[in-house]
Amino acid sequence: MTFRLASAAAAALLLLPLPALAQGMGQPRESIQFLDAIRKADGNKVNEFLRDKAASMINVKDPYGTGEAALHIVVKRQDPTYLTVLINQPGINVNIQDRDGNTPLIFAAGLGWAPGVDALLAKKANVNLANNGGVTPLIRAVLSHDAEVVKKLLDAGADPDRSDFGGGLSAREYAKRETRYPSIAKLLADAPKVGRAATAAGPKL
Repeated sequence: MTFRLASAAAAALLLLPLPALAQGMGQPRESIQFLDAIRKADGNKVNEFLRDKAASMINVKDPYGTGEAALHIVVKRQDPTYLTVLINQPGINVNIQDRDGNTPLIFAAGLGWAPGVDALLAKKANVNLANNGGVTPLIRAVLSHDAEVVKKLLDAGADPDRSDFGGGLSAREYAKRETRYPSIAKLLADAPKVGRAATAAGPKL
């Protein structure tokens, strides 16, 4: 899959020396301004926030809307430049969850964005952290019919037998039902069971 590079201003983020970052919520007004700059790919504004208020901005969530953070935004638009910048900052929470419990990895898996999945997994994103409906990244990938991402998640230790709360089905069961995608069904049929201890989700973040 070919990706269009972000603007020169956004690319310049890669060269900006940023201070050590820590998780924080920031003030609502500043949070909205920072996330708006991320949404607009306004490199100058983002640089300004990260330079002056990085510790309180990097993991802020939209306080009034979806509860999404900067990582959710850049993953949903499949932006490799901004994703690289964000995930390489000390203090970034790659498992951050929005109002519905979705992690950046869940969105990347649902979009079939393999480079994004790779980048998040390389930073130790929790491959089994489910959203509020019990949907894991693997279930989302199976439902999106993306064999490449399904394999990446399984190789990273995704649990094929963890069920969601809505349908009460696991990724393995969803794949078995979907006869139009035999390659995915085979991947899940051949996937070994994963120990419960290894798949336990951490606390909601």
